[in-house]
Amino acid sequence: MTSKPQVTHLPGAQRHHWWNEWLDSKQSFPATGNYDLAANAHGLLMVHNEDTVFPGEGFDSHQHENMEIVTWVLEGTLKHTDSEGNSGLIYPGLVQRMSAGTGIRHTETNASSRSSREKLRVVQMWIPPDTDGTDPSYEELDVQDQLASGELVPVASGMPGRGGVRIGNRYATLHAARLAPGESVTVPDAPYGHVFVADGSAVFETVGDVAQGDAVRLTATGGHRVTASTASEILIWEMHAGFA
Repeated sequence: MTSKPQVTHLPGAQRHHWWNEWLDSKQSFPATGNYDLAANAHGLLMVHNEDTVFPGEGFDSHQHENMEIVTWVLEGTLKHTDSEGNSGLIYPGLVQRMSAGTGIRHTETNASSRSSREKLRVVQMWIPPDTDGTDPSYEELDVQDQLASGELVPVASGMPGRGGVRIGNRYATLHAARLAPGESVTVPDAPYGHVFVADGSAVFETVGDVAQGDAVRLTATGGHRVTASTASEILIWEMHAGFA
């Protein structure tokens, strides 16, 4: 690592906020509108949205190209369909990966009916692939049993020897942990890291208290302990490359 070690706490209230009549989107990197996603990225992470979708609503068919898209549901159920014939119901503890490649169209909706009043809360994350122009592909994996261990679990990775769904970038791994109060995990040492408190609250070593929606971005460092203050869910990106 040649960069100066940095640890930056980003309170959830400072995220870019976009909403309409059926969507409340809290964005760690501004994504809705005319933004340069690569210029705003941290390491390889270009998009990190926490979206709340009203019952029976969602994103109509739209296209992506040359992007690795990882979806992690926190509450409710997401219904997915795409132009490659894939479909699925994504629930908490089931990680979804869609590699857009040469181009794929998909829809994402709250699977609950309007009368149910059950909201969908989901985190969607984008990183670039190693190679553009590959065939589109799709994968799901239930990791609930692994999460029950209270340890840091690789849920999406392109790095050799790592578990989870396979993403098309050999320099990145997404880890998840579900922690009881007092349990802790260690942030992997990497050129770039992004720690997100998806639920609950915790204490981040050298930073202090972090709450739901907060993020901590790390550059050229790692090894910090994250200890749950309340029942918590933590998402950590470990990235060994960034944009030039």
